[in-house]
Amino acid sequence: MQDEINKNKTITANSEQLAALKAQFPSCFDKDGRFRPDKLEDIVRASGADITREGYKLDWLGKSYARLLANLKTETLLAPNAAHNGLPENASSENLLIQGDNLDVLKHLVNAYSEKVKMIYIDPPYNTGSDGFVYNDTRKFTVEELQRLAGVDGDEAKRILDFTNSSSNSHSAWLTFMYPRLYVARELLREDGVIFISIDENEQAQLKLLCDEVFGERNFLGHILWKKKTNGNNMGNIPPVHDYLVGYAKFQNSEDLLHGFPASEEYIAKTYTNPDNDERGRWTTMDLSANHEGPYFKITNPNTKKDYYPSKGRYWVFNEKEVAKRVADGRIIFGKTGKAGPIQKKFYNRVIEEKGEIRFKPESWWDKHGYNSDGTDELYELFEIPKIFVNSKPTSFLKNVLTVSTKDTDIIVDFFSGSASTAHAAMALNAQDGGNRKHISVQLDEPTDEKSEARKAGYNTIFEITRERIKRAAAKIKKDHSEATCDFGFKEFKTIPANEGQFQGYLDDAATREDYEPFNGMALDNDGIQALLTTWAAYDGLPLHHKRCKRSIWAATRPTWAGISFTL
Repeated sequence: MQDEINKNKTITANSEQLAALKAQFPSCFDKDGRFRPDKLEDIVRASGADITREGYKLDWLGKSYARLLANLKTETLLAPNAAHNGLPENASSENLLIQGDNLDVLKHLVNAYSEKVKMIYIDPPYNTGSDGFVYNDTRKFTVEELQRLAGVDGDEAKRILDFTNSSSNSHSAWLTFMYPRLYVARELLREDGVIFISIDENEQAQLKLLCDEVFGERNFLGHILWKKKTNGNNMGNIPPVHDYLVGYAKFQNSEDLLHGFPASEEYIAKTYTNPDNDERGRWTTMDLSANHEGPYFKITNPNTKKDYYPSKGRYWVFNEKEVAKRVADGRIIFGKTGKAGPIQKKFYNRVIEEKGEIRFKPESWWDKHGYNSDGTDELYELFEIPKIFVNSKPTSFLKNVLTVSTKDTDIIVDFFSGSASTAHAAMALNAQDGGNRKHISVQLDEPTDEKSEARKAGYNTIFEITRERIKRAAAKIKKDHSEATCDFGFKEFKTIPANEGQFQGYLDDAATREDYEPFNGMALDNDGIQALLTTWAAYDGLPLHHKRCKRSIWAATRPTWAGISFTL
């Protein structure tokens, strides 16, 4: 791991991207390893791409720095909460709660969950000026270091360092904060993965352009306008009553991006009827033609002897033999009176057999999906403390986001977890539809306001509220759904500094067995050992919920120990 951390001295804003190019296009680099853009241009031109067109891009003060932050390796370890994780309700759980800076946590998660996450939902700071967002950065660079690593001139490097050290809440600061987190998060998504981001008008325009850059413009799924309250309190020129839900896919060409909403019983009863007492059951009508090329011939109405052809630009969906068979079978009819053009019966049971339940794509206007006040009421019901957390998303809204984008045992990540509404919604939906979705929640150990109701109630940090919400929500859902068998536990971890204290000297890999010294159990306490093993397991691609057992090992590629029992 020390080798990874040492790379931070040489990693630049584009070094990871150049490495990817070198792996795929080695001919575009000269003998000294310098990138030759003209060589890549030749390849692109040969494919017929037009590279002369004018375009546009999003630029801001700090963009090069943000790209550098995305590439830098984390200098933290993941420490498990052994006592909590060992409890019966948590020992086999695959749900996670992780305390720490979400950029560091994401870099750990990428090691263990790369391309395994179906859906990411985040509710990041809106940068309204009153929501408390300021850019804070603990990383320290000199002007000269930033010039070299970010590839900027001295003046820009100085300006970047000024705003990263001044608690700025400018658009540039917000974009610098968001870019590396979205960039790393994308690596978690499966090929059919999607991300949904809640935002309001303060940063909506900037977020759209930022996501175009990170996820690709063609992978934009759309905007959903969610009506979050019933009135705008007469604030502003046009009082706002909605938030935006911005959706992107990892790859737009994936077939199973969104599952949609299941049709209601009311809709099914109204749509599928059986006016002619057809023994095959309830049915509705559907067109017999389509706009893709296919059979083109006349269909004669047996009642009126009138001939019908598909309308201009359309074709029948069946050939003549199949049409004749279906007419004889009563699956192609000619209206209620028998005098109209041909239409086909679509039987409800056949829909279920062939395509599963009837579902509808989510539309762009959600006005009956819960309000912010519902989120406030839910928290009060759980904690019996007024305003313990402000503007918590209602689970009714989040359950709908999860319904259209996840199913079964899909993994869900929320790295701005706040009061854990997403984890709550995932458990509630599992209990409702029989799924067993896994939730991963990430929250900074951010202090609550000293004068807040949360602090008065003994919650010193937002993370404490996050943890307690998951516990209380699980207990309530289990009580309300006693038959539910989904995962209601969670394993807990936190990030800790790697290059401090007891870990000095234990982060280096060794080339040979002879490089190791006998393991000194006195130098690392058990918590330290578990933090190292957890982090290395993640580096090796093992999920954090991976069940561990005690065994004696010699780690041939890890630091020095032999004949020692560890929990793995």
